[in-house]
Amino acid sequence: MRFMEKLEACIRNHDKEIEKMCNFHHQGFVDAITELLKVRTDAEKLKVQVTDTNRRFQDAGKEVVVQTEDIIRCRIQQRNITTVVEKLQLCLPVLEMYSKLKEQMSAKRYYSALKTMEQLENVYFPRVSQYRFCQLMIENLPKLRENIKEISMSDLKDFLESIRKHSDKIGETAMKQAQQQKTFSVALQKQNNVKFGKNIYINDRISEQRHETLLKHALEEEDENEEEVLTVQELVDFSPVYRCLHIYSALGNEETFENYYRKQRKKQARLVLQPQSNMHETVDGYRRYFTQIVGFFVVEDHILHVTQGLVTRAYTDELWNMALSKIIAVLRAHSSYCTDPDLVLELKNLIVIFADTLQGYGFPVNRLFDLLFEIRDQYSETLLKKWAGVFRDIFEEDNYSPIPVANEEEYKIIISKFPFQDPDLEKQSFPKKFPMSQSVPHIYIQVKEFIYASLKFSESLHRSSTEIDDMLRKSTNLLLTRTLSSCLLNLIRKPHIGLTELVQIIINTTHLEQACKYLEDFITNITNISQETVHTTRLYGLSTFKDARHAAEGEIYTKLNQKIDEFVQLADYDWTMSEPNGRASGYLMDLINFLRSIFQVFTHLPTNSNDHAAMSGKVAQTACMSACQHLSTALMQMLLDSELKQISMGAVQQFNLDVIQCELFASSEPVPGFQGDTLQLAFIDLRQLLDLFMVWDWSTYLADYGQPASKYLRVNPNTALTLLEKVHRGIKDTNKKNNIFAQFRKNDRDKQKLIETVVKQLRSLVNGMSQHT
Repeated sequence: MRFMEKLEACIRNHDKEIEKMCNFHHQGFVDAITELLKVRTDAEKLKVQVTDTNRRFQDAGKEVVVQTEDIIRCRIQQRNITTVVEKLQLCLPVLEMYSKLKEQMSAKRYYSALKTMEQLENVYFPRVSQYRFCQLMIENLPKLRENIKEISMSDLKDFLESIRKHSDKIGETAMKQAQQQKTFSVALQKQNNVKFGKNIYINDRISEQRHETLLKHALEEEDENEEEVLTVQELVDFSPVYRCLHIYSALGNEETFENYYRKQRKKQARLVLQPQSNMHETVDGYRRYFTQIVGFFVVEDHILHVTQGLVTRAYTDELWNMALSKIIAVLRAHSSYCTDPDLVLELKNLIVIFADTLQGYGFPVNRLFDLLFEIRDQYSETLLKKWAGVFRDIFEEDNYSPIPVANEEEYKIIISKFPFQDPDLEKQSFPKKFPMSQSVPHIYIQVKEFIYASLKFSESLHRSSTEIDDMLRKSTNLLLTRTLSSCLLNLIRKPHIGLTELVQIIINTTHLEQACKYLEDFITNITNISQETVHTTRLYGLSTFKDARHAAEGEIYTKLNQKIDEFVQLADYDWTMSEPNGRASGYLMDLINFLRSIFQVFTHLPTNSNDHAAMSGKVAQTACMSACQHLSTALMQMLLDSELKQISMGAVQQFNLDVIQCELFASSEPVPGFQGDTLQLAFIDLRQLLDLFMVWDWSTYLADYGQPASKYLRVNPNTALTLLEKVHRGIKDTNKKNNIFAQFRKNDRDKQKLIETVVKQLRSLVNGMSQHT
């Protein structure tokens, strides 16, 4: 409340002060208004005078204004013209350069066009950048650059497609050049070796005259092809690559271009390295594969040497290593399907030319030569298969008879084919016979041909004579120990090969074994590596032909035993007969006559030396002993056959007559050379067993059993028990048939009791032996 009172008091004070101030200045305001009213009249007069003066000036200056405006307009025009001339003089070089750019684009001089663009951007456009046409030009330059990039890239793609299509032609030319150079070098080396009297392994069958002819032919061929040989630059236009590289370098995109080029070439490399599925069927498939790869890397090598940085040595090495791994895998896979040794040999020659060609361009090819050693093993396998067929044909065509010669000319022909030496045969008059059959010289010739075929693969492999010698000997060993041995064994086991043929095969293997030393000399003459060298491999003909002889001998024994079994199967004994026939069985007499004729053939085989006579005699002796032992065993098994339940004493006596004939045959010395009664001992088991039954000397047998001087030492208790039980049943059956009251006869009862007693004792003896065992 007091505040409001104070405020109102303060307002009244301010109002009083305002009123005092207005009163103080009111008179001055009135005086000023009075003065303004006086001046108003004078101002109107002055306005009238100024308006009039202005009208007179305007009327007087109209003509001057018109002339002055004309002068100003003319000067402006003159200044504009000067400015236009100056600007046109500044723009004309830009327009001229741009016109030049258009001409260069039309003429496809893209690298020059890019340089012109650089000048326009760096020199000319800054001077006229304020003009619209310049802005349009500036905006158009990136489009032109992109157009140039697209055009140059299109040319590069056409180039890449072209070299992909023509890479085989490029590779073929490069390989032909490498092959011609190598042929000339080899021919020259051969000529020098002949001139200085050197004997290297490839000269074995080439005379000096042939060397000279080969060198002359190589020189003529080189002269003929000299004009035809084209370089890679002549076969391929590389200008698109150079142009594209320069353009991208000028555009600052060199790295982009390099990456694109390498990427595309890697894709092409993968396509080139991809073989056709049937490549292994013909040599042309391999040749096409190699020429494409060579063409590819020849192009890359050229690009490496004529461009800066487009491809580098590291890049080409990486690409080659990748390609080499793929090539080796492809060749290893496809070569495994090759079964023709000629195709494998042609493949090897292609690989050598392929390796030599790329080696000439600086690419490492050691792994390819390592692969050749794998292919060499496969080549050896295909050769072995081929020669297996050759050997089979030779064996099929052989008559397995000694080779007859009617005159000296025929004799020399055989000697020229096979290294046979026998003074005794030389002294004989014509006609005469070689001990071996016709297959022996043929086999010897084919083994030499195999060595020549194996040698062909070693040419151009840059291997020493020692390695070649080792390879030839190992291959020949495989031929002898595996192929020829297998063919001999298969021949020996063939059903149509008779006993006489088997003996002839044994003689043949002996002569082939003796010829192995001549084969070693043959290899030594080829390689110039002495047989006395520490690491020289020996030929394994000794073991090969020894095994074949053993197999042939075994087959002789087997066939004889089979024939014996056939005769024995014809036996038709009446095991219940009461009395023997008084003579030996017919089947046995036929068997003995057969054996006599066979052994007579063995002992009368034509021989020309003591060795052959000894060999035939040894085979005959072994065969005779084997036949007697087998016959003895077969007769014993006949007696002990489990299906035979009973045997009469008459049957035992008949069987004894047959064994006597066997013993007479053995004692008649069917084959000379046996000492004493050696052959008769084959029937000793049967003889002692039958004697025991014939004399019924069981007390002696049981008393002396186990004594070294026992009369029946070879009779086994189990065998005796089995046969005695059968005879016991046979006696019982015979007695029943002869007299129904035989069981009441004292002699028969005593004999049966004796047999039962012996049976018990034998069983006890057999059981004791079993427990002891």
